[in-house]
Amino acid sequence: MPERPPPSFRPGRDSVLEWLDFITVGLAAFFAAGLTMYSGFGLGTLMLPVFALFFPVEMAVVATALVHGANNLFKVTLLGRQADREVVLKFGLAAVLGSIGGALLLGWLALSDVQMNIAVNDAVVSRVTPVKLMIGSLMIGFALFELLPAFRKLEFERRYLPLGGILSGFFGGLSGHQGALRSAFLAKSGLSTGQFVGSNAVIGFLVDLTRISVYVAIFAGVGRKIDELAAWPLVIVGSLAAFFGVLTGKRFLHKVTMRSVQTLVGVLLFGVGIALVAGVL
Repeated sequence: MPERPPPSFRPGRDSVLEWLDFITVGLAAFFAAGLTMYSGFGLGTLMLPVFALFFPVEMAVVATALVHGANNLFKVTLLGRQADREVVLKFGLAAVLGSIGGALLLGWLALSDVQMNIAVNDAVVSRVTPVKLMIGSLMIGFALFELLPAFRKLEFERRYLPLGGILSGFFGGLSGHQGALRSAFLAKSGLSTGQFVGSNAVIGFLVDLTRISVYVAIFAGVGRKIDELAAWPLVIVGSLAAFFGVLTGKRFLHKVTMRSVQTLVGVLLFGVGIALVAGVL
């Protein structure tokens, strides 16, 4: 079963459907960036299943990283000066190292020729590649992280910051799911709201910059260039929408409860994760 082509290359698609693609990505990025402004996570976990509807899963991770990185850079310009230097050094440097390992693993899985066939009555109904199986499994795991109360309340002491950096960076490089773990480790670090948001933004941007560089190097090395995949229009729309979401969240939504956001993200992650593992997407 060949990978589906990007939106602008799909035969028979009309302009209405293409506009719906842009609207879907734009609205998802706007609301995710706005509602998660003060949580430190949510944009990447929500945008990955959205982009997975349009691109092969490994390219969905890259597209999400580009939007996530642009959004974090924007937040750094707004709140980066409030970041706690000690936290950024202890957590951020470890996260950068972890993200390299995760991104390399994603590249290895994406370039693997291995695949599993799912058959019914000897008829192949879907094919699952290693990268789909890995990303789908991680999405299901992080869906439980968002949905189960015991995981929502998970927090760690400040002395575990380097360990948290390695773990969140690794999963950030592998699937983009870095924010929830990072927030859990930073929640008990004695940071003010401004320091928490600023530190989250700086660390997230460092991880995004690192993993994007690794992705580009890996895919360029085998002749696969991001600019040939028609992903840029949706990435640009998602980035701009996220900018406006951040501005809106900064002004109006800092008192919004995150429970409904976590539930929405968790349901989407679980649904798309199951679809990836089953070979439907």
